[in-house]
Amino acid sequence: MKDSIAYLPKDKQEELNFLVKEILKRLPQTEFIILYGSYARGNYVRRSLRIEDGGIPTVKISDYDIYVVTSDFNSKKAETVLDNVEDLFFAGKEFDRDTPVQFINDDIKLLNKYLKEGRYFYTQIKQEGVLLYNSGKYKLARRRKLNFVEIKEQAQKYFDEKLNEANEFLIDTINAYNRKNYKRASFYLHQACENYYYAIRLTFTLRNNKQHNLSKLSSSTNRYSDDLKTVFSQDTPEEKQLFILLKAAYVEARYNPHFMVTKEDIDALIPKVELLRDITKQICEMKIKEYEDNINM
Repeated sequence: MKDSIAYLPKDKQEELNFLVKEILKRLPQTEFIILYGSYARGNYVRRSLRIEDGGIPTVKISDYDIYVVTSDFNSKKAETVLDNVEDLFFAGKEFDRDTPVQFINDDIKLLNKYLKEGRYFYTQIKQEGVLLYNSGKYKLARRRKLNFVEIKEQAQKYFDEKLNEANEFLIDTINAYNRKNYKRASFYLHQACENYYYAIRLTFTLRNNKQHNLSKLSSSTNRYSDDLKTVFSQDTPEEKQLFILLKAAYVEARYNPHFMVTKEDIDALIPKVELLRDITKQICEMKIKEYEDNINM
């Protein structure tokens, strides 16, 4: 694993050093901080703008993918700390122009277990990652050679399971819609989206952590296809409001008697979720085919 980010521009080095400093300040149980993904490989995109069919502008910005490995610390608490670091990092920044941050966290014992088992996501991180911090207290286990038969079988199982769950929620949406229960339909749409995003994350990484925030789920999967960014484009106030409503539906549609959802809201959201379904199916099947092609290499 590399241990220098000298290949990155100075401003990127400064931002990553800031993140490391703030993580260590707030999370002293940190044992390793590893940069992975496009910024580790060097094929990142600072910011590019392209015009989709229909004249819709789409911005592509690569994330800082940062793996924080801790020891003997509650994962939920670590997640909260890392959310706070992310908020601090973005204070005064423009979300649509500055580099997004994606944190993941695991315990060192779990990471070493997964490396010994040859888990795809973790072996790729060890192979391609850049070490930003090492406490020196632990060593990373040797990674087992990837077994693409196992990887393909596991990815297929995860994909089938999550796609089926998402499709069932889409059926529930239509049933609630036909009963004119639009508030309940919004909750089912949220759950459909959540599971489509889970299907993508599990197929591409064989790893998933529970997350109900659709903003975080979408930003963590957009890297796998530019088409995903067009699903919930927020170029108009109406588009933004629709996404806010969909995100809120996970809690509000169940517990807030005053939460208002109209027929028009659901009419506008269903095609978006169906588009997410179609993109999910397409890119996941392509990824599984890629695993299959690696079996005989």
